[in-house]
Amino acid sequence: MRALERAVSSPVRVGGLPAVSPVAGLARRSIGFADVLGQSVSAVAPAAAATTTTVIVAAVAGSASFWSMGTALVVALLVASTVNQFTRRIAATGSLYTFVARGLGAGSAVVAGIALLIGYGFIAMFTLTGAGFYVSILLARLWPGMPSAVIVAAIVMAVMGAVGFLVVARGVRLTTRLTLVIELVSVAIILVLVVALFVSTGAGLDWGVLGFTDASPSSIVVGTAIAMTAYVGFESSATLGVEAKRPFAVIPRAITWTVIASGGLYLVTTFAQLSAFDGLGVDLASSIPANDLTAAFGVPAAGILLDVSIVASFFACALASITALSRVLFAMGREGGLPYAVGRTHPRFRTPIVAIAIAVPVVTVVPIVAVLLTGAIWPVMEVLILCSAAGYITAYVFVCVAAPVFLHRIGELTAWPVVRAAVAAMALTGILAVYMIEESSTSRVVGVWVFWSVLAVGVASYAIRVARRPWLRTAIGVYDSPVAADVLGGSTGP
Repeated sequence: MRALERAVSSPVRVGGLPAVSPVAGLARRSIGFADVLGQSVSAVAPAAAATTTTVIVAAVAGSASFWSMGTALVVALLVASTVNQFTRRIAATGSLYTFVARGLGAGSAVVAGIALLIGYGFIAMFTLTGAGFYVSILLARLWPGMPSAVIVAAIVMAVMGAVGFLVVARGVRLTTRLTLVIELVSVAIILVLVVALFVSTGAGLDWGVLGFTDASPSSIVVGTAIAMTAYVGFESSATLGVEAKRPFAVIPRAITWTVIASGGLYLVTTFAQLSAFDGLGVDLASSIPANDLTAAFGVPAAGILLDVSIVASFFACALASITALSRVLFAMGREGGLPYAVGRTHPRFRTPIVAIAIAVPVVTVVPIVAVLLTGAIWPVMEVLILCSAAGYITAYVFVCVAAPVFLHRIGELTAWPVVRAAVAAMALTGILAVYMIEESSTSRVVGVWVFWSVLAVGVASYAIRVARRPWLRTAIGVYDSPVAADVLGGSTGP
């Protein structure tokens, strides 16, 4: 018998291991790379972002929209590489919340965690509202006598919220695979339409649109801040650290490739839209530029197909965002920062069912009420995306600051991770500051106040709970760890 066979048949006993993981109850080590990739890709929603974020960026950056998108891509890559310093070493459900706790401690983790909940929660609201918006556009094409677009959008949001609950509650594998297929098909449709549009109409590529004729340094910075909203969510696969089969390998790859692939798509579609609109002599900053393009070039039927793909992308993003949101809530509940019931899982589907049951009604009802009260859809979407972006960027700043501290604590600090984290943290801080200041002078100022108010209330509530339970300061930051069943010869005994 060879040494390896002897070791397997009579392993050396390894004691002192826990019997269960601190995050037991989830479908531990059950999903592969495709599922993890689907989570990050769908949370970013590249198909929807490629056709909507460009509009908002163009409204402030003008001809420099392409460069704002490119700058945001560089910043996103720096943040991704910093986040991956944690994902290669920690398997958690709390994502950036847990990572900040391991680097900077409980106080900073609470702020980052509430900011992350705002990011996931408001992006889910935004995408449900966006789906309702584009369904109303689609129905208006096919049904001239359609009732109020606001009523139609509200109904669509309610239906999608209910369907989303059923899908997310039944298991992460179903959710991630469904959303990945939706996003891949939607992106393929957009790329085919871009190519077909230029081929069928003979529209040329005008490299002159990459100039800075109507842009200023401040508008480029604001454009970059808005462009960052097209990338936020790429780190959401980190919330599946417990459920991934090889988390330290597949999650870093999923995060990096999501940013690269999404950035490439954004640059292509931004340039294509800038070039096409310049050829038409029309301003890109319209509410539905892709539909305007297809109509102007005499292919309105393509606009219908595009609307369908955008709706599907929005819905996929909503599912992915709810998945991530529920797992951060689950982590907080399992630690005791939220009521312990929030940390419970479904006995059959092994999903954080209580967290899902809390998250879905909130992200569905709030935007429906906002749309019905204001009687408008697009302005509500602008406020929701502002809150979401501010939450994400705040959490990103904290994790970039936490990474060097974490690496120093474990004795693995080197120069390049520090440089990348420092540059990313400074860039994000500047972007957030400029973004908040500029938006405060617009009609979207309500979004600025909503963000700061929700952040303050969330942090204060968590701080009060921690003050009443001082032991929570050491409990924050729970993550998965090897159990006796994971180790050959593993035992819970001494």
